[in-house]
Amino acid sequence: MSDYIIEAIKNGVFETLKMTGWSSLFAYAVGLPLGILLYATAKDRLLQNRAVNYAIGFVVNVMRSLPFLILLVLLIPFTRWVTGSSIGTTAAIVPLTVGAIPIVARMVEASLCEVQPGIIEAATSMGASPFHIITHFILPEAAPSLLQGAAINVATVLGYSAMAGVIGGGGLGAIALQYGYYRYQKDVLWTTVLLLVIMVMLIQAIGGLLAKLRRKS
Repeated sequence: MSDYIIEAIKNGVFETLKMTGWSSLFAYAVGLPLGILLYATAKDRLLQNRAVNYAIGFVVNVMRSLPFLILLVLLIPFTRWVTGSSIGTTAAIVPLTVGAIPIVARMVEASLCEVQPGIIEAATSMGASPFHIITHFILPEAAPSLLQGAAINVATVLGYSAMAGVIGGGGLGAIALQYGYYRYQKDVLWTTVLLLVIMVMLIQAIGGLLAKLRRKS
């Protein structure tokens, strides 16, 4: 590979990490509260509310059902409105965030459902408010599962970022498409694939390590 392509791959790694990091951060800023609401408003939960639970669940399910490539296209006008452009690394953060929010919400809900009911009953008997129970009992107890779920979610966003290259999102996906597919440079294609695999494995390893440390603490 030429020095130019090597430099392009280095920039692609940086762009991929940028897209993945910011998208994951924004997705959790919205998805974490949604997941908590899905859990808390379910039947026999702290804030049981069928209407709210159904409304949030319906929106989350609809968003989850959309293939990411279709979502990329559908969000082009919104992306252009938010960032002023529909192409580039910054623009790709918008659909990546929107696509990850429902996944985060359901993952958070599933993690919270693993908390033993006895812990909640004990906290309730002590007169703790629902907010106090969620923040001081449920979330800390579910932390290891939440950390493992976060690793899965970040890895998913990383995979989505590669697909964003189809609409000019930048990153390793764009390099694989431009050089590996259109120009038949298989060495570039397999290099980008290998880098993506390594990045996913590192994310999973870090998530697993953090979850293990949390269980021991």
